[in-house]
Formats: sequence, C-alpha cells, structure tokens
Amino acid sequence: MKTALWLVASLLLCTVASAAVPSSINNDDSCDIRVGPAATLLLPYFEVDVFGNSGRTTLFTITNVSRYPQIAHVTLWTDSAYPVLTFNLFLTGYDVQAINLADVLLRGTIAPPGGTSPATTPGSLSAASGNLRTSLDCAGNPAVLPASIIADVRDALTLGIIRSVPFCSIGVAGGVHIDAIGYATIDVVANCTNLLPFDPLYYTTDLLFDNVLIGDYQQIGAVPAGTANGSATDATGNPMVHIRAVPEGGGAGSNVSTALPYTFYDRYTPSATRAIDRRQPLPSTFAARYVQGSANAFATNFNVWREGTNGSGASCKSYVDNSAIPIAEIVRFDEHENPFTGIFCAEPPCPSFATLPADSATNTNLSTYPPLAGTDVAGWMYVNLNNGGSPSYSTQPNRAPRPSQNWVTISMFGTVAGNRMTAEFDAAPLGNGCSPASLTSSANSGPVPIGPAGGVFVCPPGTTLTNGTTALCAGTNINPNP
Repeated sequence: MKTALWLVASLLLCTVASAAVPSSINNDDSCDIRVGPAATLLLPYFEVDVFGNSGRTTLFTITNVSRYPQIAHVTLWTDSAYPVLTFNLFLTGYDVQAINLADVLLRGTIAPPGGTSPATTPGSLSAASGNLRTSLDCAGNPAVLPASIIADVRDALTLGIIRSVPFCSIGVAGGVHIDAIGYATIDVVANCTNLLPFDPLYYTTDLLFDNVLIGDYQQIGAVPAGTANGSATDATGNPMVHIRAVPEGGGAGSNVSTALPYTFYDRYTPSATRAIDRRQPLPSTFAARYVQGSANAFATNFNVWREGTNGSGASCKSYVDNSAIPIAEIVRFDEHENPFTGIFCAEPPCPSFATLPADSATNTNLSTYPPLAGTDVAGWMYVNLNNGGSPSYSTQPNRAPRPSQNWVTISMFGTVAGNRMTAEFDAAPLGNGCSPASLTSSANSGPVPIGPAGGVFVCPPGTTLTNGTTALCAGTNINPNP
C-alpha cells in the first residue's frame, strides 16, 4: 500500500450513580468534553460550493501539540453518516497542517503544494519517533487525486449517490444539496491506512489513544440556511469537538478497561469489544441560543451532528434511515421565559414527529423547531436530540437504552449599519456522554423539569445553613433515572 488516500468502498450512562463516577481521574478519566488535546477531532458540519456559485468553503487546521510525530487520519462522511473519502496527514512533532476542503473537493489536492509525508524535516525540539509503527508506509501520501475520484466524491456529498457496487446495493447514502455537505472525523492512528471506522480491523490494527491533537475550523461564506448566496467575505470559526481517549495511551488494538458506559465509535466497534476505542461519548441534550427576525435581519443556524441509528458496515442500504432521525423534544423559550413546544417523540414510531438527518444546518425559523410567537426576537432552546436508541448501539444488562450522541454549534447572523456580522460557538451541553437519557418534559409519567442532568441539589457534607431550614438541601444531585 503506497498511497495514503483512499476512497471508501471502491469509490469510494454511566447510567447509574456507580457507573457515572469514573474509577479514577488518571489520564483524563472523565466524560466531560472540553477543548484540550484529544485522540479524535470532530468537524461537526462542513459545506463547500463545488459548482462555483458562491465560493463557500470550510477550512480546518490540525495541530500536534506533542514532540512526537503523529498520523492524523481524516475521514469525510455524507450527511447520512456514510464515509466516502479518507486521507492521512503525517505530522512531525509540534506540526500544524491546514486543509481547505475546496482544494480537496474542487481541485483534488491535499495540503498543497506538496502534501504531507515523513520526508518533512522535524523541528529542533521534535522527537524522531513515537507511538507509530516502524514501517509507516506514508511516503506515498499523495498531493493530487484523480479527477474521477473527486467527481464521485462530489456526487456523494451533493447528491448522496455512492457509486460502489456491490457495497451499496441501493446507491444512495446522503441528501441532495447545492453544496457538498457532510462532516469529518480526524483520528490519531499508527500507520497511513485505508481502513475506515466501520471496519472492525480499524480498531485492532490502527486506532491509537494518544491525546495529542487540537483543531479548529472556519466556515467561509456561511449564510442562514435556506437563503440565497451570501458574501464570500462572511466567515465564522470555532474549535472542533475534542474527543479524548479514556484512559489515554497504548498501542493499536490494546483493550483497556474504562469507566465509560460506551464510546464515541460504539456503533462501529466489534460487538465482543465494544469499548475498545476508548473515546469519550458525546451528550444528547443542549441549551442553544438564537436570534431571529427584526429589521437587522437576525438569523440563526443550528448546525447539528447526530449519531446515526443504522449503518455499521460497508453496505449503504441501511444508511438511508439516517436521513430522517427522530428528535426526542425541543422547547423554545423567548426572552420573557414563555415556552413554545412542538410534537416530538422519544420512542418512535410515533404518529407525528420531527426529524433531522445525521448532519445538517437548519434555520431556527423552520418547522423543525417550535414556532416563535410574540414580539421577542431572541431566546434559547432546550434541545433533546436523543433518537430513542438503536439495535446498532451497545447495551448494558438490565439498563434502559443509552441516549444517542449529538453535538450542536450555533451560527448567528445579522446586519447592522450595513455591516454583515456572523458568529459561531458551541451550544451548551446540559449533561455529558455518561448522563442517562432525559425523559421528555411531557412524558406520560408526568412533567419532568427541564434542566441540567442530575437531580435536586444537595448541600456538601458538613455544610451549615444560616437561614434556619434544610429544605433547600433536600434530594440528591445524582440522577435517579436508571
């Protein structure tokens, strides 16, 4: 194998108190997601104009913050969670590499002008070797891709068409868009490889657990979803989602006990070794700010990444279901605390429920979200994106189905005094990947308060109240739901 870029398929909660507390705090043994050195980076949404209409594109940058060389394995996925392209970036110690997805999807080039390879001379503070295989097979990292491959990738990301028989018996594993839309994962691996996250060998031979990468992205020419092309000078930026290995370190294929109830790649790992990838799971509930309306053309996109319910292998037939995944609940609050609700479903099938695909950017004025009544133009939404579970997910004996993983970023737009303004930031998770599934606020068992994961606050041991009552400390801060 002399090439580091491959096309896929020939184109190609801790649910109880005892489980919610990690066994140790060694090696970042935690479910909380934060921006810090990680083993996987998630670019939750990208959009690239591949037809020359607007110049819209997505840039991302990967940095190796360790002195040892690393290989960053990049995978591009459709908005129905089907992987269509992968390539490897060899990073020397303290190296940084920027990628413009327009270079990849329009011009077929990676890291121009020369790509990346082990031939790069390390800096004076960089080490010569690290947790990589002796024979890296990265010398052939290509800088230019065949035009036929790039054309097929564009079809996959714009039309959802996967040109790969017999792997794709239906041939559709994505939505139809004017621009190329999807998401990307960047993993630390031991070698330049053609394996993808849906291949069991990826976890036994390639995937590493070193928390050494940081990353960020920029959306150039972003506009409110559903509107006409905007100015190419508009831009937003944000850190990627930093997903750490818990505990970190160890060679490819090492299977180390962890306190995590499941992992980021849970849907793809072998059933006998579900926790082998050791990457932190992502949460299911979020608090997301919005501005919408007024003479200043305020608008907000929710850019939503969701864990698919189907598709754990090369066949793309089941990936079609990932184009419309049920949403548990969304409640909109305006600036006067008025709630507005829609019809949602925690346990499909339901007679009527809202859906979103595995990856999307949607305007908050769309019918997916509860309508905004009254005169307020801003507020926040409670977003419970749990899809109700899937047979593809791992389960724990005598436990309720685990919540699905999700991530939400917010793009805000507005025009003031002729100046077009944009901003991008993460929605606030209301729990973490170890939090049990949240019941809907209109569940049959009665209203469930919207709020952070957990129960009623308690006072720490030894606390003395000065107000003469202990009523404020009743209950427990551990979520009682199984």
